[in-house]
Amino acid sequence: MAQRKNPRTHSRKEVKTVAESKNGKKTEAGGGAAGGGGGPKHSMFTWFVVLALLGVWSSVAVVYFNIVDYDSVIARAKEFRVNFSEVLQGKLTAYDADGDGDFDVEDAKVLLGLKETERPTVRETPAADTGTNEKSAEPGFTSEQALEPGWAGPVEATSPNTLAATESISTPGEDEEAAVPLPAMVEDEFVADYHHVDSGHPYEKEENAIDTTGVLLAEETPEETVVASEQHLTSSTFTQEAESEPEKSSEPQTEPAVEPTDQEIEPSDPPHSQPPPEKKQVEPSAEPQPEPQAGSVRDTESGTKAQGATESPAQEKTKEKAKTKKPKMFNKFDKTIKAEIEAAEKLRKKGKVEEALRAFDLLVQQYPQSPRARFGKAQAEDDMAEKRRSNDLLQKAINTYREAAELPDVTSDLLRTTLKRRAERQQFLGRMRGALVTLEKLVNIFPDDVTLKNDLGVAYLLLGDNKGARKVYEEVLAVAPSNGFAKVHYGFILKSENKIAESIPYLKEGLESNEPGTDDGRFYFHLGDALQRVGDNSAYYWYERGHQRGHFASVWQRSLYNVNGLKAQPWWSAKDTGYTDLIKSLERNWKSIRDEALAVMDLKTSLFVPEEENLREKGDWGQYTLWQQGRKAGDACRSVPKTCSLMERFPESTGCKRGQIKFSVMQPGTHVWPHTGPTNCRLRMHLGLVIPKHGCRIRCTNSTREWEEGKVLVFDDSFEHEVWQEADSFRLIFIVDVWHPELTAQQRQTLSPI
Repeated sequence: MAQRKNPRTHSRKEVKTVAESKNGKKTEAGGGAAGGGGGPKHSMFTWFVVLALLGVWSSVAVVYFNIVDYDSVIARAKEFRVNFSEVLQGKLTAYDADGDGDFDVEDAKVLLGLKETERPTVRETPAADTGTNEKSAEPGFTSEQALEPGWAGPVEATSPNTLAATESISTPGEDEEAAVPLPAMVEDEFVADYHHVDSGHPYEKEENAIDTTGVLLAEETPEETVVASEQHLTSSTFTQEAESEPEKSSEPQTEPAVEPTDQEIEPSDPPHSQPPPEKKQVEPSAEPQPEPQAGSVRDTESGTKAQGATESPAQEKTKEKAKTKKPKMFNKFDKTIKAEIEAAEKLRKKGKVEEALRAFDLLVQQYPQSPRARFGKAQAEDDMAEKRRSNDLLQKAINTYREAAELPDVTSDLLRTTLKRRAERQQFLGRMRGALVTLEKLVNIFPDDVTLKNDLGVAYLLLGDNKGARKVYEEVLAVAPSNGFAKVHYGFILKSENKIAESIPYLKEGLESNEPGTDDGRFYFHLGDALQRVGDNSAYYWYERGHQRGHFASVWQRSLYNVNGLKAQPWWSAKDTGYTDLIKSLERNWKSIRDEALAVMDLKTSLFVPEEENLREKGDWGQYTLWQQGRKAGDACRSVPKTCSLMERFPESTGCKRGQIKFSVMQPGTHVWPHTGPTNCRLRMHLGLVIPKHGCRIRCTNSTREWEEGKVLVFDDSFEHEVWQEADSFRLIFIVDVWHPELTAQQRQTLSPI
């Protein structure tokens, strides 16, 4: 039977290829195992053998004829390995745990936690080695400097003519004159290595009252009120006072969010050592950076030019390097744990305050002799106090700053930074005496630092010690006669002593210097006031300049304790105030009020006291106060029971913490200088009781009016006003302050007293 052809089997047959050799002959090649020989295999093997032989002979030729210098190649390879090892060791030296100068296996075990660290013994150097007389740049801190108001409330004076803020408006239990004595901090043990301060210092024993509640009162952001535009309407963007609102978030507040957004400034308060800080919630205080020396002596123009002509480029470069020189915050021992400190510091800068505090606390436990680690712990406690708004935590930070400064081998820059920050936080907490002691120690350690002396002068002012402050600024001006900061403060003191003409050049030159700390509304206020009292109309130039710089709402309205956005006009009608019931009651009962006031005046021992705000050019002006800062003034109401009974029905007046209720009697021949009240948060009512027919008048801005018996005048005393009494007999009025009608109930409750 014939076998049928299968196309599949036919396709599986080996296909012969025809190849043409180099000599032109054609050969057939098959792919079967038994097929025609190994042509291609023999060809590939031949080429492989040829290439191998070429490689061998090439190598022999290179070596035999010395074509390549193998010795130099090997040397370069060894050099690269050595250099690379040195680079690695240099990078890893920071992790050297056993102090042998390199990073090895033992160091790696310590880094991984497999072995405990073995630290070399660090020799303690004398305190003199810290370079206490070295003049160094101070790292700056964002707080607060301004000083700085804080959670405990802004520092305010007890009376309008008092230069110092002797009382801190704080949470209960924080007053320095507490009913129950609180634990005192032993200041004379502070910085034991230095004995510059006499142990008998009058401020050495400070009662560091601590808020046991651990809760602080915070001033909130201002309420933005949209009001219609009027002639005297202002935005009050100058030194605005924040509106108090409840806390809406418990998120971490990165650095001093507690320092009020708009510092209140009263003309009689001492200026802070730093310009009022812009109020915002900022990050925790970063690694200290050098602070410029604001108090350096400034050369005259000709002297500067001559000096510039003689200085060589090398000297200029040296000066530039000195300006940008970083502070030395690590001593020799701290450098051995620098990586660990920087890791903890990184956590703090990122706002991870709790983790940073734990890290620094662990470092302090492991290395109690490390000044930088303890300073970091103090900063972390400081930030934690900001976050939790706690006076207790802030007091712990103050104590830790002290501990850091007491350690041996602390660098000069770290010592200066630590004590400066401690003084700032003490002022922030209202510990004015403790801050003064700290600053005095700083000045003794760094006697050539004019900036520290300027801060010391402010500390004296905050304590009401004008003589001490004056002495400090006289010393500063003796060595730095062009120091603008010292000039404005010295002029401020002279004016408070009623040396009006002498104060003017110091205030003027200090403001013209534009140095840090001089652009302050109080200095413009007092310079303008001094010029007005000597009859110099250039006062309004300085008022205008203060307005342009944001310190005053206008040339006329120059109050410094303000809430943003309140309606501002010099004269008000009863309807505008919204207090028509109060005004009607005063006018209906004016005779009863007058009779009680006259009875007090007729007493043999008059209860009226002279005006104490230094507002009179001449004459006799007495006052009898019933309510002050929202509280009754002692037992004054016993003499005028009907008047007080009437006023107790109107809490908008008796509860006005920024006002007064009082009788005012002015004798003939009295003139009251042009002046402004301290705040835009109140309106002032004058009820005429005994008014002569002619000669008594009051000017507010450019409008002058006269009193009438039984009638109420209402004006905003934050505008400039002036009074003349040119009659033949006394003038008697009843003064009633009320809250500004646009203030909310929350604001009235939380605003600090004035």
